[in-house]
Amino acid sequence: MTILTTARLTLKNKTPDEVREMLDAMPPEVRKEVAQWWVDRALNAPAPDPWIHGFTIIRTVDQQAVGFGGFKGPPNDEGLVELAYGVDEEFQNQGYATEMTEALTKFAKEHPFVTMVIAHTLPSNGPSQRVLTKCGFQNVGEHMDPEDGLVWRWESRR
Repeated sequence: MTILTTARLTLKNKTPDEVREMLDAMPPEVRKEVAQWWVDRALNAPAPDPWIHGFTIIRTVDQQAVGFGGFKGPPNDEGLVELAYGVDEEFQNQGYATEMTEALTKFAKEHPFVTMVIAHTLPSNGPSQRVLTKCGFQNVGEHMDPEDGLVWRWESRR
C-alpha cells in the first residue's frame, strides 16, 4: 500500500475493490469517459498498484475524500507516465488539485525509470491548465489522443 502526504492531504493507494466501487458509483456519462483498457487492467491486478489504481485524495483535517488522482499506467519504455486527476465539485477551487498534482509528480519523478510526467487537458479546461502551470508543467501544443480527441499536452521533465 502506498500512501503520500502533503500539508493538507493524504493520498491513499486504491485497491482493485475500491476501483470497482468507484466505477460502479459513477454516473453513466462520466463512466463512458473512462478507458476500458484501464478498467480491465485495474480490476484484474492482483494487488494495489499506485501506477494502475491511483489514489483516493483525503483531506487530512477531517478524513473527507475530496477526489482522485493517479496515472494511466506504469512508466513506459521511454520513461513517460501520464497523470490524471479530479476533484469532487464541492471541493474545487480550494487548491486541492494543485497540491495533489505536486505530490503525484514528485512521486513519479522519484521513480528511477521516470524521465517525464505528462498530462492532457481539453483546450477548454482552464482550471486544469492553471493547475498544471502552477506545478511547473509546460504546454507543448496540441495532441490527437486516440480516446479523447484533440487535447493539449503538458510535460514536466525530471
